[in-house]
Amino acid sequence: MSIRAHFTSATEIPRTEPGRHVLATVTYGDTARLAFTDHGNPDLTVPMAVTGTGEPFREVWTVDGSPRWALRDDLAYAHDGHHLFIAGLLPEQDVYTPPVRALYEKAFALASHLDYGHIFRMWNFVGDIVGTNAEGMEVYQDFVQGRAQAFRTHLGDGTAQLPAATGIGTQSRGIAFVLLATRGGVPRHLENSNQTAAYHYPDQYGPKPPSFARATLLDDTLYVSGTASILGHETVHRGDVRRQTRQTLDNIAHLISRDNLAAQGVDADHSLKDLRLIKAYVRHDSDIPAVREVCEETLGAGLEVKYLNVAVCRDDLLVEIEGIVPGRGWNL
Repeated sequence: MSIRAHFTSATEIPRTEPGRHVLATVTYGDTARLAFTDHGNPDLTVPMAVTGTGEPFREVWTVDGSPRWALRDDLAYAHDGHHLFIAGLLPEQDVYTPPVRALYEKAFALASHLDYGHIFRMWNFVGDIVGTNAEGMEVYQDFVQGRAQAFRTHLGDGTAQLPAATGIGTQSRGIAFVLLATRGGVPRHLENSNQTAAYHYPDQYGPKPPSFARATLLDDTLYVSGTASILGHETVHRGDVRRQTRQTLDNIAHLISRDNLAAQGVDADHSLKDLRLIKAYVRHDSDIPAVREVCEETLGAGLEVKYLNVAVCRDDLLVEIEGIVPGRGWNL
């Protein structure tokens, strides 16, 4: 049983292949909203300025089984017996740590209650990500602290089960998230040998380090976390968006390469040409043409990339890129 995703226009009715059903959708548009579509599935809308076509788009997650959809404790969720989607939306807060912890603990508890024991991918949408809260702490650090506390409640002190994730800004305030979990599969959470594991970052980046892995392998699909121009734990190529974009792509290329995967016991070898569902988050709208040019030079003009104008989690990072290396069941 497989889970897959594709992009479509936000104005289109989500399409599915024969025998597949819509599990849930994420819409990249101009508002923050968590609702159920006319079709019945949950849809999280996140406010991000979309460039290129200029039209909002939707990420459609599909499954083989027949999904069930419900709302519980302010969380919208969908599952089919094999995969689980949970989305939550938190309005703007003076301080985020306690409410983030509470909301994420609810989500993790719901996944456990429904017997989906393995979270393999998360997206965290953090409004005003490099702004400050009412106590003077950076909003991202405030968020990270709450998330870390929730993971500790759920997983204890271990880091081996931390999933691939993206933590990125939005064009509004408040925080939203999506998590994907599986019942039967056993994810492999992977690191990049050229980067310090995020959960081992020094305290200069905040009172708690970020809680995520650089990638997660589930079945034969590789979910690549939001990746930036970082070597070790330090930002490189400050102020140069082209070099940051190249470094980001180099980091992804190494992450999914045979050398990096084999060192972690994974027999696979991928290149950047294998990436799909690519999203590039760019801090300055004026930098998007340069980011697009570097991406097309490196990835090829035939690969679809969605460009979004939002802040990245450090004020010296200009771009962040994520994607998926699909397994055989994606039929691309």
